[in-house]
Amino acid sequence: MNFDYLTPVNETLLAYAKMLSNLSFGQCMDIYTTQNKFPDLTNKKIAIIGVEEGRASIGNYSNDFNLDEIRKELYKLFPGNWPMNVVDLGNIPPGNTIEDTYFALGELLSYLIKNKIIPIIIGGGQDLTYANYRAYDKLEQTVNIVAVDNKFDLGTIEDELTSQSYLSKIVMNKPNNLFNYSNIGYQTYFNSQDELDLLDSLYFESHRLGEVSNSIQLVEPILRDTDIVSIDLSSIKKADAPANNNATPNGFTGTEICAISRYAGISDKVTSFGIYEYNPKLDSNNQTAQLISQMIWYFIEGVNYRANDYPFGLKENYKKYIVPIEDQVLNFHKSNKSGRWWMEINLNENNKFKRHALIPCTYQDYISATNQEIPDRWIKTLKKLV
Repeated sequence: MNFDYLTPVNETLLAYAKMLSNLSFGQCMDIYTTQNKFPDLTNKKIAIIGVEEGRASIGNYSNDFNLDEIRKELYKLFPGNWPMNVVDLGNIPPGNTIEDTYFALGELLSYLIKNKIIPIIIGGGQDLTYANYRAYDKLEQTVNIVAVDNKFDLGTIEDELTSQSYLSKIVMNKPNNLFNYSNIGYQTYFNSQDELDLLDSLYFESHRLGEVSNSIQLVEPILRDTDIVSIDLSSIKKADAPANNNATPNGFTGTEICAISRYAGISDKVTSFGIYEYNPKLDSNNQTAQLISQMIWYFIEGVNYRANDYPFGLKENYKKYIVPIEDQVLNFHKSNKSGRWWMEINLNENNKFKRHALIPCTYQDYISATNQEIPDRWIKTLKKLV
């Protein structure tokens, strides 16, 4: 793999990190600088990548993609009681064309994911989610995406690929490896009824801001079933994250977005995590940089507390519950290790969607089934599988 297109982290940041406590992130993680050379990726679990690309960021374009303040805030944090297997790989600069940037990012992400290193992508427009998605093409598997966003970013078929139309390109462009898309935190007045109807017709999931804010743990089974997590900073209220020109008075709080980031980290299935639409020119007192650094901290903590209890191991590690509903029989599996629940859809061994036959769910889904109510996620998944 050729890493020459990566720009090393600024040497002044390395000097800053060396002045911090020996127990801080800046002292405990490997950082790619001119002085340090490119780090050894052996035994690394997480890689941080900045992307200085915003040409397709609608309404939030900035020619300043300085990510140094995010790194400063991250470096001075202290890791928890977990191994520091994190590396900072510097930045991908903008290519001659935006397609060049997409290609470089996709190649790097594909390499990292193949080598079981989880990339954390910061900066740039949310259209980079498309490059993230295309990085999975070489893995020859279907992909689930969760977007934390106040809009669906569908655009129209005629639109160019931008931060507000990337989803339609993911749905329409070949090879089409998308199995499921879930939105967390949409605000109804920013999305047309036609868009809501379209998502419903595709059996995708969408969860309103108020619904999630009232019960943040709702996102855990959703994130447990995804490969890619894409967070648009406009999903956070402007008072908590001002460095986004599309931010509005309503949105997730800093506490809520950190909880969502931790749930994403805990998910055994998440293999890439992106935070997009940061505009440093609007970052009053580095408030958004601080919040992004804390989101990254919570994601890393989550990764280090993964239970790795997806129900494909020994049967004694799980309890199976069989619930007859009308002419259906629903099988539920509860992990003895974490107490988490899954629903099962019976598929033959040759079904190409076999990896989606176990659907993360909650205890409440099990209770609903015992009351003869088939969970909505089970129905939607079944319709996509058959």
